[in-house]
Amino acid sequence: MSKFELKLPQMGESVAEATLTTWLKEIGDTIEMDEAVFEIATDKVDSEVPSEVEGVLIEKLFNVDDIIQVGQTVAIIEVEGELDDTDEAEEVGTEFVDETLESVAAIESSIQAATATTMPQDFSVTNRFYSPLVKNIAKQEGISVTDLDAIVGTGKEGRVTKNDILNYVQNRNSHNSNGTATSLQQQEVVAEKKASVSKEEKPKIAQISASNGDEVIPLSRMGKLIAHHMSASVSTSAHVQSFIEVDVTNVVNWRNKVKNIFLEREGEKLTFTPIFMEAVAMALKKFPLINISVDGDTIVKKKNINIGMAAALPDGNLIVPVIKNADQLNLVGMAKVVNDLATRSRNNALKPDEVQGGTYTVTNVGTFGSVFGTPIINQPQVAILALGAIRKMPSVIETKEGDFIAIRSKMFLSHSYDHRVVNGALGGMFIKAIADYLEAWDTNREI
Repeated sequence: MSKFELKLPQMGESVAEATLTTWLKEIGDTIEMDEAVFEIATDKVDSEVPSEVEGVLIEKLFNVDDIIQVGQTVAIIEVEGELDDTDEAEEVGTEFVDETLESVAAIESSIQAATATTMPQDFSVTNRFYSPLVKNIAKQEGISVTDLDAIVGTGKEGRVTKNDILNYVQNRNSHNSNGTATSLQQQEVVAEKKASVSKEEKPKIAQISASNGDEVIPLSRMGKLIAHHMSASVSTSAHVQSFIEVDVTNVVNWRNKVKNIFLEREGEKLTFTPIFMEAVAMALKKFPLINISVDGDTIVKKKNINIGMAAALPDGNLIVPVIKNADQLNLVGMAKVVNDLATRSRNNALKPDEVQGGTYTVTNVGTFGSVFGTPIINQPQVAILALGAIRKMPSVIETKEGDFIAIRSKMFLSHSYDHRVVNGALGGMFIKAIADYLEAWDTNREI
C-alpha cells in the first residue's frame, strides 16, 4: 500500500487560492479514478476536484471554509501498489515518458510545431475541468486549450483522463509520421469532436456582473444541493399538473372541536398536517401506481408507503423528513410523528435515515399564504402534492330544498406527476380520492 497526496490544482493563471466549500467524501470512503472528492470556490468558478487515483480516503488536511493555496495537499488517499508520494509533475515525467518512449522523435517534432503555432495556454478561458496531470501533459505536448476542449473525455461526467490525452497524442503523432492525414482532415476531425462535445454540454448562462451596492450572497451547501436536485428533476421527469378544489369545512369544524382535548390528553398540538397525511396515505394505498419509481425501462412499485413532509428551515431552505409506513399509523400516531419531525427539522436535529426512503412527498405552500402551487417532483419519486391555503369562501350548496350560498372553508390541492409513467386519468383520480376523503370527514369522529 502507498499514499497519494491530492493537491489543489491550478484553476487559471491568475488564481492562487480557493475556499473549500464541501467535502464529498468522508474518511474511509472508497474513491474511484476521476471521482470528485471535494468542492472548492474561487472568485471565478465553483468546481469539484476529482481524484487522480483509485483508493481510500484516509486523511483530510483542511476543513470546510478553509482557504487553500494552489498546490497544497488537501487529502491523503491510500492506494494499492507502490505509487510514490510525488507531485503531479514527477508522475507525468515518469509515466508519460515510459508510454511514449518509442515515438520520442515524433513527439519532439510535434511539440516544436505546436509551440510555433499556438497561443500560450490559459486554462481560465475554459469552463471544462482538467486535472493537473492532464494539464501537464498538454503543456509538454504543446496542446492548446482549444484542442484540449475538443477531446471527448471518457472519465466521470465527460472529464478528460490521462489515457484520453495520451491516445490523442499518439493518434496525432501517427498522422504526422505516416503522412496519412492532411491538415484539412485533422481540422475536420477536431470539428467533429467539438460538435460531439457541444451536444453534451449544457447551454451557457449569460454572465451576471454585480453593480455598485449589489449584495452577492453565496449559496449554502444545502442551497447548492437543492438547486442541483430541482434542476435534475425537471430534466428527468415530464412534469404535468392536476388541480382540484376541496371543501374542508367538516375537517376545520372537527379540528376546532377536538384540538384542545387532544392537547390536554396527548400533550401535542393537533394541526391539519396529520389529517392531510392520513388522506394521502389512504389514496396511495388505493392507487399503488403512484407509489413507484422509474428505473430505466422498468417501474419499481414500492411496498412501503413512506411520505416525505417538506419542512421550512430557519435559513429559508427546505428539508424533507420522511414519515415511514404512514399507512400503518392512526391519527394520534401520525400527529406525534409529524410534530416530532417538524420540531427536529427546525432544530437541525434530524438523523440521516429520517430524510431518506420517501416514496411520495407533500409540501404545504398554504403556510405562506399561497392558494396553490406547481411543485417539482422529489426524485426518484414520480409525484408530489402541494396543499394550498384554507380560505373561507362563498359557495353554492345543493340541498333537497334547493341551492343556496354559504360560507365554506376551501382549499386547492395541486398534484405534479411524471407524465412518463403517470397519465392524466391516474393523476386526477388520485387527488380526487384525497378530496373525497376530506369532504366526507366525520365530524363526530372519536380521537
